[in-house]
Amino acid sequence: MTEPSPGVAAAVEGELRLLDPVVRASADLLSQVLHPDYREIDSSGRVWDRDTMIASLTAADAPRAGQMTASRMSGIQLADDLVHLTYDTETKGHLAHRSSVWRLTESGWELYYHQATPFGSATDAGPDTGQDAGPDTGTSG
Repeated sequence: MTEPSPGVAAAVEGELRLLDPVVRASADLLSQVLHPDYREIDSSGRVWDRDTMIASLTAADAPRAGQMTASRMSGIQLADDLVHLTYDTETKGHLAHRSSVWRLTESGWELYYHQATPFGSATDAGPDTGQDAGPDTGTSG
């Protein structure tokens, strides 16, 4: 198996950081990972920008997605400064396909775009509506 490019490895590391509840609860840490022009389409179809995402994730009353596990993560370096990752997540029995675009900036690799698409539940109880967990940020469920 071929080793991933340094860009893909950095994007995977960043994506996994975003699954960490400590990172998700910190505006400073999220600001280091999310690109200033960040956009997300979550699993319910809602569109988020960077500021709204950070405010939502760090709010005192923010719903917590719970433990999220990632699987089948793979990436491809599209250009020297651009990486595309795809992976699946499971959160509280809900499954989602995820797609992220990472850009290399002067600050390092930053998440530029993320989209989650529900594809059922671990118990086949139905699709993830995304409404019980808040924003998805590569990162949520």
